[in-house]
Amino acid sequence: MLVSFLPSSLTLFIIMLIASGVSGLLFLHPRVPLSFVRIHIGIVALPPLVSLVALFNTSVKGNVGPWYLDSLAWLMAFFVLAIGLIIQRFSVRYLMGDRSYRKYFTLFTFTTGFASLAWLSGDLRLMVISWGVTLVGLTLLIRLNSEWEVANEAAKVSGRLFTLSWFSIVFAVIWLFQVTGQWQLSLALTNESLAQLGAWERTGINLLIVLAVLITAAQCPFQRWLIESVVAPTPVSAIMHAGLVNAGGIMLTRFSPLFNGGTASVILLILASLSVLIGSGISLVQVDYKRQLVGSTIGQMGFMLIQCALGAYLAAIIHLVLHGLFKATLFLQAGSAVRRFEVSSRVNERLSYLWIMAGRILGLLVGVAFWLMAPGDGYQLISALILGWSLSVSWTQLVAFGEGRIGRIAGFSFLGGATIVYILIHNLFYEWLHTTVYQSAQPPIPVVIIVVSLLLFGSTLGTWIARNGSSVSFAILYLWLVRLGEAKPKSVDSHPNYLKQYIARR
Repeated sequence: MLVSFLPSSLTLFIIMLIASGVSGLLFLHPRVPLSFVRIHIGIVALPPLVSLVALFNTSVKGNVGPWYLDSLAWLMAFFVLAIGLIIQRFSVRYLMGDRSYRKYFTLFTFTTGFASLAWLSGDLRLMVISWGVTLVGLTLLIRLNSEWEVANEAAKVSGRLFTLSWFSIVFAVIWLFQVTGQWQLSLALTNESLAQLGAWERTGINLLIVLAVLITAAQCPFQRWLIESVVAPTPVSAIMHAGLVNAGGIMLTRFSPLFNGGTASVILLILASLSVLIGSGISLVQVDYKRQLVGSTIGQMGFMLIQCALGAYLAAIIHLVLHGLFKATLFLQAGSAVRRFEVSSRVNERLSYLWIMAGRILGLLVGVAFWLMAPGDGYQLISALILGWSLSVSWTQLVAFGEGRIGRIAGFSFLGGATIVYILIHNLFYEWLHTTVYQSAQPPIPVVIIVVSLLLFGSTLGTWIARNGSSVSFAILYLWLVRLGEAKPKSVDSHPNYLKQYIARR
């Protein structure tokens, strides 16, 4: 009964997806009233609903024609389309009056639709074609205001890097087919098929996949496209976190049997670690809210790819989904980001310092305890570092800086509640994905220790320089990070000319 449900759910899903595309194309016609957008939103809500039902009703994985249906595929399809639905609904009023209003909804629908098809694909050809269309759609969304030269320049930067990324994954797929003779992903990655790969062939394919992932995840040295893309409408920046900029997690998970902790994994680990430091630095020095979010995204994607490099794909998928929801929400709230700053009281400065130290000690104890559960495991070492650091920062913000006893009790309660929610979500994802997400070999433990040392050194150096704000080192680092987080001169226009043209036409 369950097996028969799979094709029917897939058929219904594709029909609903086609209906969404037809609705988007129909909305392009100028004679269709703008009020039709609400009907369009209703149609767009159907595919994620079908994928959610399929996610809760299937525990069987397998090929259905060119499709590969498992919990991971349905989860990603639901994630991409659900966030897309929310953002499209948000955009109904947000973009009202924009000359590209109709084109926006059509492009948006096709971009998210093909992104969901890419992760449901079991045929490598269908996967790369769907992913290619997704990248084209994202590029067109970045240049939505095509009359604005800045948007065109940002789209050119993104398009060039996306083209390199796409050809990289295409070459990897063709190379894998040439050796294994299989286009089906599940058949190409069996032990028998992988045994046909020589060491240099495996390394070459892995490096091509890593290159494709680093570009789309805006990792060092390819972060430029994401920095330039802030000129796009805010909803476009939000949708990038729905399986687009964070697509590296799902892509590496799908190809995980290929990775054996070799050269490609080491390169991914090092570049992702550098990106964590660079992204965090950009986020700290930028005053533009969207650029702060972009810097944060670069750093967070670095953490996600570190998890993948260490073989912790389940943790990476959880990170991908939760970060996507969180960051998309922050982008949609960008319009109300202006805050009123007040002079903070220093009456309880000594007491706050004691609470901060208590949080750091607690974070250290929890991190060490977590690591001692598996002291020889590189993934556990990185996880212990992230867990201890996250707990320390959360404690500082929620408890140490709380206003009086009531504020600290509220912060502590919120921290405890967030911990319980995370544990519940982790258990739910584990129940869905433990049979479909694989653990692969990790890089050598010395490499992991070097990466941990790099992260700790970068964090310590940044703290020391920040406390010595009048030093030359601080000025150099600050200005370098500011310059790194700024767009190229061609992508900056303080007085957009297209607005003048628009006003003149009216």
